[in-house]
Amino acid sequence: MSRLDTALEAPPGKAAPPGPPPAGPPRNTLRPYTLLWRREMTRLRHNPVRLAMGLVTPLLFLVVLGTGLDAASSSLGKAQLNDYRAYLFPGTLVMSVQAPAIAVGISLVWDRRLGVLRQMLVSPFPRSSIVLGLALGGATTGAVYGLMLLSVGGIASIRYTPMLLVVLLEVLLISLMFTALGLLAAVTIRQVDTFQIVVNLSMMPLMFFSGAMFPPNGLPGWLDTVVKLNPLTYGVDAVRRTLPGPDVLTSEQTRLLLGDWHPPVVAELGLLAAITAAALGLATYRFSRTQ
Repeated sequence: MSRLDTALEAPPGKAAPPGPPPAGPPRNTLRPYTLLWRREMTRLRHNPVRLAMGLVTPLLFLVVLGTGLDAASSSLGKAQLNDYRAYLFPGTLVMSVQAPAIAVGISLVWDRRLGVLRQMLVSPFPRSSIVLGLALGGATTGAVYGLMLLSVGGIASIRYTPMLLVVLLEVLLISLMFTALGLLAAVTIRQVDTFQIVVNLSMMPLMFFSGAMFPPNGLPGWLDTVVKLNPLTYGVDAVRRTLPGPDVLTSEQTRLLLGDWHPPVVAELGLLAAITAAALGLATYRFSRTQ
């Protein structure tokens, strides 16, 4: 029984007897993370239509565009377009985790509008734990989408090996980065319509300039600069080089090249982790100043 429960049960006019000691820091510390994570999982479980529709666009992108360009490569005799579905798969995998992760930011904006956020703010938990709990829930949701797409990776000649577990961890990190950026936007923008416009205008260029649909090397000057400055380029490249599949995934022509240097996968993931930490830090700071 907590001290609050003991105080509520004490007779009027009498001091409440001392209650038992607190349950301990680990339980109290983890409780807000667990509650908010379970909230996002409940939303996912009770909305199967959202889960199904979230995979429609990536699958159409992979099957229609990938198959069409594979057929074009055969008719035109251009060997460099062969296995385009395999090349396209890492980009569609990243695309599949983008929308569900950003949806957490949208839900936070709605929570502010409906008054749910006010109830969170008056809870005894630190505000930083609220942001991190939402981020973990969004990242897990995105990873579920990524796992579902990985399960049908055979249509892109992806091999089912234990290496897919490493790919899933990379997808989890990318999903966490998307969620952190979405939460940062959500604590800055208060209007739902404005938030959706800003997110849509931001996410689409990130995908187009990430090397998801074309090799990131040998591009015209301005396009090469934009692609190399895009942090998602390094996430797509890391996933592509880790996926077990055709040689097109790891060939010298498709690997990201910075000058004469191919950045290792560990360095690319470290960059994503740093961006994620910075976004979560800024989101926590701005959330802590919310009135």
